[in-house]
Amino acid sequence: MRKVLGIGLVLAAVAASPCRAQDTANNLPPAVQALHAHLASTPDAMLASAPESAWRAIDPDDTLYMNLPQGRVVIELAPQFAPRYVANIRKLVRQGFFDGLPIFRVQDDAVAEWGDPTGRKSVGMARRMVAAEFERPVRGLPFTALPDPDTYAPQVGFSDGFPAARDPVFGRAWLANCYGMVGAARGNNVDSGGGTALYAVIGGPQRQWDRNTTMIGRVVEGMPLLSTLPRGQGPLGMHRDRHRWVRIESVQIAADLPPAKRTALEALRTDTPTFTQYVESLRNRRDPWFKVPAGRISVCSIPIPVRSKVNT
Repeated sequence: MRKVLGIGLVLAAVAASPCRAQDTANNLPPAVQALHAHLASTPDAMLASAPESAWRAIDPDDTLYMNLPQGRVVIELAPQFAPRYVANIRKLVRQGFFDGLPIFRVQDDAVAEWGDPTGRKSVGMARRMVAAEFERPVRGLPFTALPDPDTYAPQVGFSDGFPAARDPVFGRAWLANCYGMVGAARGNNVDSGGGTALYAVIGGPQRQWDRNTTMIGRVVEGMPLLSTLPRGQGPLGMHRDRHRWVRIESVQIAADLPPAKRTALEALRTDTPTFTQYVESLRNRRDPWFKVPAGRISVCSIPIPVRSKVNT
C-alpha cells in the first residue's frame, strides 16, 4: 500500500509542476516512469490534466432544461445545424408547450420520445411544421475529422462538440444519431415535423436515421433519467397504458432563469490538441484491462466529457 501511495504522490507532484515534471520523471526508476507514461495515456488521465482552455462553457441560450419528476435532463441545442427548428422549439418552450406533456414512447435499444402524441395542443405563435433540416453546407462549419473510416459517411468527426458526418465532394454535413443525440419526430413527409415531438437516442447508434431526421441537439446531463425508463409494450415502444407515461413538469431555456437556478456546465472542446490526444487514448486503450487496443474508433464511441463549470 505504501509503495502504491508513494508512486501516486510522485505522479501527483510531477503532474502539478510541468516545469519540474520532466526532470523529476527522468530521475524516477524505469518501472515508475513506465507507470507514469501508462497512466498519463488513459482517457481519465488525459481529462484530469486538460488545461482550462480545453473546456468551453455551454451557452445558456442554447440549453434546455427538461424537468421530470425524477430530476433534470439538460439538452444542448445545435442551431448551427437546425436553425429553423431550434428557433421554433424556443418559441414552444417559452409558451409552456411541453409542460405537462408525456414521454409516451420508450423503445428498447432505440429512443425515448416526448411531446404531444395527439397533435391537438395549440402551438401558439410557433409553427406545427417546419421544413426539414437534415443536412447543411460544409462551408463555414468547424469540423475535427476522425482518422478512421466510417460505414455511413465519407468522413466523420465532431463539430462544436456534436458528432457529425460530412461529404466533402458534395459539400454537405449532418449530425449523427449517436447515443444521447436529440432529434425531431416526423411522419412520412419530410416536412411533417416541427419540434412538437422530440426523441433522444437511448440505445445503440441509429446511424441509418442520419439525414432522415432533423437533429436538434444532444443530452449533456441526465441521460439515465431517459435510458432507464420502463419500455413501452406497444408497437415501436409506445406505452399502451397512459398511466405509465412520465409527465414533463416543465421545459425551460437556461438563459431565462437566474444564474442560481441554472445547471452551469462545461464541455470538452473538440477543436484542440487535448481533444486529439483524448481521441487517441480511446482508439488505443492502455488501461490494464485492455490487452489488444483496437487502433480505431467510431464517432459514436467517443463520449464528449461534460463537467460542472469551474468558477474562476
